[in-house]
Amino acid sequence: MDSDDRKAIILKAIIKNYMETGEPVGSRTISKLPELNLSSATIRNEMSDLEEMGYILQPHTSAGRIPSDKGYRFYVDEILREKEIETEEFKDLMFKKVDRLENVLKQLAKIIARDTNYAAMISGPTIHSNKVKFLQLSKMDRFKLLLVTVAEGNIINNKIIDIDSEISDSEILNLNLLINTSLNGLTVEEISLSIMNKLRTDAGVYGDIVDKVLREVAAVFESATDNLEIYTSGTTNIFKYPEISDREKASQLVNAFEEKDKLKEILSDVNEDCENGVKVYIGNEVPVSDMKDLSVVTANYEIGEGLRGTIGIVGPKRMDYEKVLKTVKTVMASLDEQFKNDE
Repeated sequence: MDSDDRKAIILKAIIKNYMETGEPVGSRTISKLPELNLSSATIRNEMSDLEEMGYILQPHTSAGRIPSDKGYRFYVDEILREKEIETEEFKDLMFKKVDRLENVLKQLAKIIARDTNYAAMISGPTIHSNKVKFLQLSKMDRFKLLLVTVAEGNIINNKIIDIDSEISDSEILNLNLLINTSLNGLTVEEISLSIMNKLRTDAGVYGDIVDKVLREVAAVFESATDNLEIYTSGTTNIFKYPEISDREKASQLVNAFEEKDKLKEILSDVNEDCENGVKVYIGNEVPVSDMKDLSVVTANYEIGEGLRGTIGIVGPKRMDYEKVLKTVKTVMASLDEQFKNDE
């Protein structure tokens, strides 16, 4: 490890420790980092160099160091650079994965319908149990900020926020540090009222900007199922069963399969409270009114990076449940194995 690498690691460690504790950071604390394996004397020398370079400050004689504005700028720029690299790598992977997955899901719906002799539906993957990975505010002009939200799975959203008064670069930097320290690693459900109130209080006169950031973060996650893709096959299989083959029931069923928004009521259900992610709806339990004479078996599949979708099999109430449950579990395992560990 050369001197520049050591300095960068030491500077990041000082900033992270100071952000967590609010206390000046000494060489003894830094020497405990396993990735450095350096003596306290060497660390003191590197910290002295960092101080001369303007990245850290010593508020009192014999006290530890704290980050300067220059140090914070280095830290934030490094985070942005790392996130940009991660995002580009993830995009390359996901474009290949999603293109391949669409073809797989379409074919899989046909296979399930053929093998079970029922109707099959499969939703494309969306992000679930999503967490905030990184938030970045940047100045667009005097009264506009760009908010970049990076969520688990490197789902990225950009939003322009209007502000009522000008804000300096250093104040934006402080807001970024405050927001990320408070929200990183949390799901929307974990961002409690007390966390929001503290964040607003700590932001002071910029509490209105924090409110707008919180609303946009919630909106990013709430839109997870807005563009849900659903692949169907085998609708006509169900008409083979006399109890649901009359004209009115058949028409209702066709309408339900054609209006994908109705199917979302079933397939957007994550089923996290169900054993193995499998749920069976019978008759009146089915959320879609046009399917009250049917049974629906759903199961979740996962393909890594927090991506999850749902498989559904629709048939008469007297469907072969044992066979259907075996089928969905086989499909779940197959998708998991095929995509979860893709490189």
